[in-house]
Amino acid sequence: MRAVIVEDLALLREGIVALLREHDVEVVAQAEDAEGLLRIVAGHKPDLALVDVRLPPTFTDEGLRAAIEARRRHPELGILVLSQYVEPVYTAELLESGGQGGIGYLLKERVSEVRTFMDAVNRVAAGGTALDREVVSELVKRRTGVGAGDALGSLTPREREVLELMAEGRTNAAIARQLVVTPGAVEKHVTNIFGKLDLAATDDDHRRVLAVLTFLGSAA
Repeated sequence: MRAVIVEDLALLREGIVALLREHDVEVVAQAEDAEGLLRIVAGHKPDLALVDVRLPPTFTDEGLRAAIEARRRHPELGILVLSQYVEPVYTAELLESGGQGGIGYLLKERVSEVRTFMDAVNRVAAGGTALDREVVSELVKRRTGVGAGDALGSLTPREREVLELMAEGRTNAAIARQLVVTPGAVEKHVTNIFGKLDLAATDDDHRRVLAVLTFLGSAA
């Protein structure tokens, strides 16, 4: 796997580089601003780009905008966005950006959780989706508060667990391992969830996650 990193904080950037190299990821280039991302992606054609949401000069959403543009130019590029804050709206923008490459959104604090971080890196590089559990939890929390008659309230406790793992981007097999149940049981829960939330069932990773996030974010 070949990766590029765009992060304006040199210490954090070097730490991520060292961590990736320890896990056999080839870091082919680094940059510290949005223009740098577009330049190194064009020059090195990496499999994955790790990008800070907030980059110079305004430190608002330059990283996200550059990542979306990089996807437009290179649809196969995997994008893993790192953020200091829980900002669910950015997740949907990334998922809606199109392309064939994987997509991920993690809080920067996950870098210190090596297994979680590397799992996200590998999942996104392989074309999958990896969303931070705090973002998903915040969306579920907001959606739960819209009233007792809300469709989310009709889910069983187990279905809610499965829903949160689905929204993180986990496959049915991964959910089964996490919850120590059979894949068949997870498939049944997923079918029930899609039915109760009136979501179109799909096997496509991004579409499945986007459908869940669209529902969860509709009350935000």
